[in-house]
Amino acid sequence: MSEYQYYEFQAIDGPLDRAAQEALRSISSRARITATSFTNHYEWGDFKGDPRECMEQWFDLHLYLTNWGSRRLMMRLPGHLVDREALAPFLRELDWAELWPSGDNLIVDLFWDEGEPGDEWDDGSGWLAALTPLRADVIAGDLRLFYLVWLTAVQEELVADEAIEPLPGIGPLTGTLEAFAAFFDIDPDLVQAAAESGRDDAAPSKDDLREALTAITEREKTALLLRAVEGDSHVIAELKRRIRSRRPAPSLPQRTAGALRTRAQEIAEARERLDAERREAERRRQAKQAEKERRARLQALKQRGAAAWREVEAEIERRNAAGYDKAARLLCDLQALAADEGSQGDFDRRVVAIRARHQRKGKFIERLAKFACSSDEMAP
Repeated sequence: MSEYQYYEFQAIDGPLDRAAQEALRSISSRARITATSFTNHYEWGDFKGDPRECMEQWFDLHLYLTNWGSRRLMMRLPGHLVDREALAPFLRELDWAELWPSGDNLIVDLFWDEGEPGDEWDDGSGWLAALTPLRADVIAGDLRLFYLVWLTAVQEELVADEAIEPLPGIGPLTGTLEAFAAFFDIDPDLVQAAAESGRDDAAPSKDDLREALTAITEREKTALLLRAVEGDSHVIAELKRRIRSRRPAPSLPQRTAGALRTRAQEIAEARERLDAERREAERRRQAKQAEKERRARLQALKQRGAAAWREVEAEIERRNAAGYDKAARLLCDLQALAADEGSQGDFDRRVVAIRARHQRKGKFIERLAKFACSSDEMAP
């Protein structure tokens, strides 16, 4: 496969009517089109439509992935619930992040076209489902998604060391934010550093909810209920935004880009030390197990006595590679046993005799060198 492109669109705020589905079918004859989605992949051709126009007309989310490393995520957001000016500090350093108004909506386009192909095959399916909750989070006032976008500028050293982070961290990190960081291949050490500080957005208690709802006027409550009955999917997000705004924000110091980079380096070095310690512990465990097995093997060999030497001769007489290998391994074990018992001289005399009897078997003589026992008598 020379190239692979995956396109997926999702309609969340309302289903696609028949006319919209027919228009999409004219763009692609083999795409999977439903009342809420468009999904297709291309191995030789390309998408005939314009993703920007598709988002403006029909969809609320779009994901694009290729096997050469390009990644794209687009969101259509209700303009009255998302402040474009509030997003500007997160995105001003990046040329791969774009915002533009479309009617009553605001469209966010994150198009990273300089990624590296992944080590494992990824057909793209599953990513948009993992990232979909981010849209509701943004509408509800959670801007940590855009902090992660800003973090790519820190990663690429597009912001100065003294630049202040746009939020006091992104902790505690959610699975959806982790998926976003993984999709755009953001340095996990930098993400961990950013997540060491942040606002705890745990679900409010029932008492908190009751207090927040009580503060809403009867007129506003009626308007919200009416919108909910009419199918406005943003009512819940708007309520969450109101509740979020009532909760006191923690007074947390905001760090610099340089401090985040330094902390990410510390995290990377600590991980490398831990990995090295784990590898060394595993090496020692394997060495201990190998020694235990060697001792058991030598003890069994000792109990066999002369039978082991007869087996060496029998294996040599098989005159094949498997027999020669087994004979050489047995001789190595017999040599180790001789070293343990102080009978190296007897072992050496036996090996000299074996070499004399089988000197015409060149392949066997090679095996003695291949298994590299320490005795000079074993060398060819």
